[in-house]
Amino acid sequence: MDLQWTPEDRAFEQEVREFFANNLPPHIRRAGRLMTSVYADHAAEMEWHRILHARGWAAPAWPVEYGGCGWNATQRYIFSRERIAAGAPPLSPMSMEQVPFVLMKFGTEEQKARFLPPTLAGELSWCQGYSEPEAGSDLASLQMRAVRDGEELICNGSKIWVTHAHKADFVFCLVRTSVLDKPQKGISFVLMDMKSPGITVSPITMMTGEHIQNQIFFSDVRVPITNVIGEIDQGWTVAKYLLEFERGGQSYSAEFDVRLDDIESASKRLPCGDGTLMDDPLFATRLAECRMRTSILQMLEFRLVSSLSSGESVGAAASMLKIVGTELSQHISALALDAAGRVAAVYQPQVAMPGGDINSSHLCENRMAVGESWQAIAPLRYLNDRAGSIYAGSNEIQRNILAKVLLG
Repeated sequence: MDLQWTPEDRAFEQEVREFFANNLPPHIRRAGRLMTSVYADHAAEMEWHRILHARGWAAPAWPVEYGGCGWNATQRYIFSRERIAAGAPPLSPMSMEQVPFVLMKFGTEEQKARFLPPTLAGELSWCQGYSEPEAGSDLASLQMRAVRDGEELICNGSKIWVTHAHKADFVFCLVRTSVLDKPQKGISFVLMDMKSPGITVSPITMMTGEHIQNQIFFSDVRVPITNVIGEIDQGWTVAKYLLEFERGGQSYSAEFDVRLDDIESASKRLPCGDGTLMDDPLFATRLAECRMRTSILQMLEFRLVSSLSSGESVGAAASMLKIVGTELSQHISALALDAAGRVAAVYQPQVAMPGGDINSSHLCENRMAVGESWQAIAPLRYLNDRAGSIYAGSNEIQRNILAKVLLG
């Protein structure tokens, strides 16, 4: 594996860097810097989506025939790192990195023509209906039913932990269309219009006070058969394909470098004993450990980029990156929380720009931040990061996948 960028890679890196410098508005950069989870402020994200789409860069990983950039794996990695370094918010992974690839691989030509262009333009947004109150990591145990009635499916059930369901235009759902000998059989992958009669969205307010997650209730919701992706009862194959993108489709290390730089910078000016927090050997050791683990993670990402450049699939590497990335993120958010000190005990989500609305009914009148903004965000990021090792398939499930696929 060659770790050196080619002259063409360096030229591309400079082009991307200049684009961010000239086209990323300060208020959108602020939204990227003040995120409290993996989701940016929705309005800022959508505005940034339109800017990227105008440049032709909204979908770095999409094939050219569907409006993608035609970039290779190295260019996509460079773009991701430069975006994070510039402070630009990410686009919705459900809309840009998950359901589009399912449509490209399993969708009919009519489905592709209907859904891909407006998704690329930011005119159609998506949410994911996988988990249920009794089916999380054991996704195959899902019970939401869909019964065929002519050229429609009648859907009844519930989905939970649905990110941005209150803002999305469509939801891609796994539903049970048959009861067969194995739970993985008899599942179908269905696209549903969120404005359909019978759909009710109930907000879930997180510990951070943010409304990002939701529960969706489906009561006799009618969905055209033409909205089934792939074959009826064969949705498990589609679902597994999508999860490769959900679990291994991002660059963690660049974000961690930025977060660790911010922590180190703050620690050098925070008083601690006769010096600064950075002079505390235990804190400095923890910071150094996170730096080393980030470097290791970067090497894993480089290996993945090298494999993708050779035409290999993501495969089990997606599970490995998901484990390492989410658990290291938790360590970094814990380090930031400790660095924030007593200021972190003050509940002030209004200082941040989270991925959802804040329940402000119990906030104090004073909107001035106590301490620095990063100290206000530290506890919010810490709490949101607790979910990282659970969503997209718990890390215990990912370890099972690695044991089965890689270790036999």
